[in-house]
Amino acid sequence: MSIRLERTKVAAIGAFAAMAVAGAALADETCNSPYTTRLIKGQEDYVHVWTLGVDGLGDGSDKLVTVDVNPKSKGYGKVVHTLPVGGRGEAHHMGFTDDRKFLWAGGLDDSKIHVFDVGTDPSKPKLVKTIADLPQKTGFVGPHTFYAMPGRMLIQALSNNKDHGGVTGIAVYNNKGEFVAKYDMPATEIGGAKGDGYGYDLAINPKKNVLLTSSFTGWNNYMMDMGKMVKDAEAMKRFGTTMAAWDLKAMKPKQVFSVPGSPLEIRWSLNPKDNWAVTATALTSKIWLIKPDGKGGWQAKDVATIGDPSKIPLPVDISISADGKGLWVNTFMDGMTRYFDLTNPEAPKEVYSKNTGKQVNMISQSWDGKRVYITSSLLANWDKKGEDNEQFLALFDWNGKELKEKWRVDFNKEKLGRAHHMKFSAKPAAKKAAAAESVRVAAAR
Repeated sequence: MSIRLERTKVAAIGAFAAMAVAGAALADETCNSPYTTRLIKGQEDYVHVWTLGVDGLGDGSDKLVTVDVNPKSKGYGKVVHTLPVGGRGEAHHMGFTDDRKFLWAGGLDDSKIHVFDVGTDPSKPKLVKTIADLPQKTGFVGPHTFYAMPGRMLIQALSNNKDHGGVTGIAVYNNKGEFVAKYDMPATEIGGAKGDGYGYDLAINPKKNVLLTSSFTGWNNYMMDMGKMVKDAEAMKRFGTTMAAWDLKAMKPKQVFSVPGSPLEIRWSLNPKDNWAVTATALTSKIWLIKPDGKGGWQAKDVATIGDPSKIPLPVDISISADGKGLWVNTFMDGMTRYFDLTNPEAPKEVYSKNTGKQVNMISQSWDGKRVYITSSLLANWDKKGEDNEQFLALFDWNGKELKEKWRVDFNKEKLGRAHHMKFSAKPAAKKAAAAESVRVAAAR
């Protein structure tokens, strides 16, 4: 790639970043990119679950499963649509485009990216494009996080196609699915700490022009049986131990932080008055706070413990409340869902916990804080075996004091597969109005 072309691509990213800083909006799901529009202010209508296919279970294919979650609907709590993509590529995470019309969903094994139209009719998503050139264009494999920017999609990869290790980077595509640029994760010393080149999640604070990235492990580990991996001393050394703060407009890492234990999901506080983010470390069971260091930069600080680290509860997903005052944490091994009071982010306190399954992974709270959705699958080769291999999407009501289960879709019983990532969607306003009128007329009769 010529230096001129690379500068042009960086400039393009910077221009879009500047636009985003000027017009960023809050998302309705507390884990969404702040650049998404068409926000759901009230009740979501559907939850889309990106589901891993299981050989011998149903059609065996990875698929997008759509569940009706509107309590006023006849199909409430039921699967209303399934969309197989053909084959099993280790379905994992998804992300909306900035206009919220399309969902991008990746496979950690085959590195394919499937683009679904969820804007035309969210009850019946359509597969409109499959992007298969990520390894060829970037040298990266394992597309993990999909993070919208205006007209662009940032894709954080987990691995590379050279040695299938953890050294990787970020790819940028436009909304048409065309490759724009790539950026390697830092692997040198920056700001007093050395980067390991690993990646996992990314999250942006537009007002501060900062992009945070975290780190996990490569294909060789995440495609290995968990029981085998934990007994492999060399494999257990191949987990990320760093985070990085980037200049968003320049797409350049400015600082590397030492964060031992594989920091996973990153969540910025969505309270406009706040200026900090949190993450959780999978192997050391800690909550870390990323905040200004008072010198114009950033720092990472260990601020709380999740469960009993000696038992390796394995924190996996987190969801921050809209006001930045609370944090949900799921721990995979013990099936616990915990709620931490973040009123003082320097000292989070666990104030509630509940066993929500034999294994739990993803958690998403609605923007109004009243509903919490949980799914079960971590990775095909890391999920539990036998009766402990529960696969589900569950909805809980949250009244600020306790979780009350409303319903649970059994993905094993429905022969759907392993339920992983989820995203919310809503009917277009016109269709909602028509449906409401239909209900009113029926009631009048």
